Amino acid sequence: MGGSVALAAGPVLGGLLTETAGWRAVFLLNIPVGAAALALLVRTAPSPRRPRSLDPAGQAAAVLTLTGLTFAVIEGGHAGWSSPTAVGALAVAVLSGLAFVVAERRHREPMVPLGMFRQRGVALPLVVGFASNCGFYGVVFLLGLYYQQLRGMSGTAAGLMFVPLSAVITAANLLSPRLAERLGRRPVILVGQAVLAGAMFALLPLGESTPVWQVVLLLVPMGVGGALAMPALTALLMDAVPAHQVGTASGLFNAVRQTGGALAVAVFGALVAGDGEDFALPGLRTSLVAAGTALCATTLLTAWVFARERRSVAG
Repeated sequence: MGGSVALAAGPVLGGLLTETAGWRAVFLLNIPVGAAALALLVRTAPSPRRPRSLDPAGQAAAVLTLTGLTFAVIEGGHAGWSSPTAVGALAVAVLSGLAFVVAERRHREPMVPLGMFRQRGVALPLVVGFASNCGFYGVVFLLGLYYQQLRGMSGTAAGLMFVPLSAVITAANLLSPRLAERLGRRPVILVGQAVLAGAMFALLPLGESTPVWQVVLLLVPMGVGGALAMPALTALLMDAVPAHQVGTASGLFNAVRQTGGALAVAVFGALVAGDGEDFALPGLRTSLVAAGTALCATTLLTAWVFARERRSVAG
């Protein structure tokens, strides 16, 4: 629900601030939201505490890995994949990733127990969550550019185009648990992914003269697919780990999803930039095909994993 409200309010408020006070003003939105969150947190009952040592080496390596990877993708699209900055950032990401693995293996209480990745109930949601966020947030980013650079809309008008999508997501989020109770989580996860994959390909005909109402209508499957799959996928992940690891699994899931969204924005943004054009439609279509193909792959992977689980139970 909170994400749906943010998706509706963020682009609109961001557009208004950009037009009235400049793009840097959008970062001021975090101040009142953060203050409200702190005020609510003060009134929240404290959670139970459990003694646990910190993992500074693992935390530092994780930050360097994600930062280096994201920066490498951004610079690769901007300055060329063979540029010294892109190659250097990628090298930092690889070395930091290796350091993270070593640190987690050696630490008595690692930030992320590496054994979690060997559990299908953990690995599958991570892969699906990454691909889903790549498609969803990558396309939302591209459509913001499409509305403004290709259709000539203002920032505020472009933001308003996402309000119907947020309403669809809210409704589908409320529907997902009910469907999971009636049909089971696995069918909901599979259908949600399949719909989200199809939504990527459904957007391929977009052009300069596509009616705005048609663009908004084409976004409905994207909102339905992602919002149906994610609650059931999160529940599947939480059930796959013991109670004392639920917080770790949830944090890892969110980190992987946000990484997928950030990388998609970087890669897709480079593709639509083209050869200096304001907005290159071929880059949009390449991005949609890439996201749709990745989601088709995760849908097939999910079906295969679930089929193996059924055979294992039957045997």
